[in-house]
Amino acid sequence: MGHDHSARESTANLGVALLLNVAFTIIELIGGLWTNSVAILSDALHDLGDSLSLLVAWYLERLSHQGRNATFTFGYRRFNTLGALITGLVLVVGSIVVIYEAIKRLWAPEAVYVPGMIGLAVLGVCINGIAAWRVWRGQRSLNEQMVAWHLFEDVAGWVVVLAGSIAMYFWHLPWLDALLSLGITIFILVNVVVRLYKALRVFLQAAPEEVDIEDIRGALIQLPVIRDVHHVHLWTLDGKYHVATFHVVVPSTLSIGQWCDLRKTIRDQLKGLGIDHITVEFEPQGRPCVAEEDGL
Repeated sequence: MGHDHSARESTANLGVALLLNVAFTIIELIGGLWTNSVAILSDALHDLGDSLSLLVAWYLERLSHQGRNATFTFGYRRFNTLGALITGLVLVVGSIVVIYEAIKRLWAPEAVYVPGMIGLAVLGVCINGIAAWRVWRGQRSLNEQMVAWHLFEDVAGWVVVLAGSIAMYFWHLPWLDALLSLGITIFILVNVVVRLYKALRVFLQAAPEEVDIEDIRGALIQLPVIRDVHHVHLWTLDGKYHVATFHVVVPSTLSIGQWCDLRKTIRDQLKGLGIDHITVEFEPQGRPCVAEEDGL
């Protein structure tokens, strides 16, 4: 029941963020043309990409909470990581376009309608602030983290635009608009690349950074009946749900019942290390390891 509530809340948060983002993108496009501000137009382009990626993120988040089936035997958890990848790639492409346009405007500054910029910046802080708060308070998956971080960056970006537009109101600084756009976009791009790296680690089945594979070996080898631990494989489905498989060598005299008891002990031991799902293969002492014969 708790998982179902969590799933509904995650999906609802992303849905609210999507609706707010679409509405504000339309306002930005109109406002950017009205004020002739490249900073606002670039953010409108950025938010248009966000709206598309948020739609994908919302759909994949809903999909990720379904149970496993014959096709996806581990369930759909990794689909929210796919959402994070898509969101990240859209942001990278959009950021490159914005940087190109901002550099052009730096060399040839144009006058902007500053009072309109101030009004849009205040509106941007409020609307993006609500969306960021909704997603940030419930972030669990990489998908939600990517969306939440970006919405938070949007709020920070609008605060910078507000400060810059106030400065332009009092001083003649037409180049500041392009400079603000450039700074905000580079900041966003750097942070998105970091999160893309994390999402790619999940897809490439890298071991989760917060779990040390040697800790797993150490926790198992200290159990009295275990003689050796090898072929330890560790990965994560979505950055939160971690999976481990391994072989343990045990005395050949152990009964089936003792194997079952040992499996429960191992599961309890590794649960404390953050491992949610284990697959253990027992090998009687003195017998060759099949995996070694297969070159694994």
